[in-house]
Amino acid sequence: MATATYASYRSRLETYFDRTASKTWEQLTSDAPVSGIRATVRAGRNRMRDTLLSWLPADMTGMRLLDAGCGTGALAVEAAQRGAHVVAIDVAGSLVDIAKRRAPKGLSIDWRVGDMHDPALGTFDHVVAMDSLIHYPAFDIVDVLKGLSERTDGSMLFTFAPQTPLLMAALGMGRLFPRSDRSPAILPVKERLLRTLIVNAMPTTRLGRDLKVQGGFYTSHALEVVTL
Repeated sequence: MATATYASYRSRLETYFDRTASKTWEQLTSDAPVSGIRATVRAGRNRMRDTLLSWLPADMTGMRLLDAGCGTGALAVEAAQRGAHVVAIDVAGSLVDIAKRRAPKGLSIDWRVGDMHDPALGTFDHVVAMDSLIHYPAFDIVDVLKGLSERTDGSMLFTFAPQTPLLMAALGMGRLFPRSDRSPAILPVKERLLRTLIVNAMPTTRLGRDLKVQGGFYTSHALEVVTL
């Protein structure tokens, strides 16, 4: 069950993306020109998405994938093109609308607006949560993963914001921007703490591959959790 803090942070994300930043994210996730700062975020996100996709099977025919926090849909489209049936969900309906418009016709993608934590979404072979848990405290991240692990037969790939001096400095600089341009606060977490919490909370899983992507104003750490 989602915690009170999870629900609070989720509400902030929904408000931000639907009421403040829909156009910004539509531009950021396209080929349109962007500022130097946003260009580093775009490049980092592209590299992270490519990394997570490389950790998934090349042939996903017959597999069911949850894209938890699908945004404008690039990862969901790639997975569906590999043959997966994708449930792509995001709290921001405006982003899901963009994803629907961009997606090629004929792919097996079930676009939804809602909560990745919802058990009604069913069971999956793989789950990907790219940069959708970086706004939550470590305990909430693990709570979400634990719930998903009970409905996942293969792997869960997620990213978190690592607590590094460079990221903390970047976040400090971000506070200098006008409030209307800021995203909801990224909450850096300690990698060792997160790994310990996962091991203790999910004994039927093991930790797999990991990779940190860092450049400019983008820092994110990918971690693979494999269900046993």
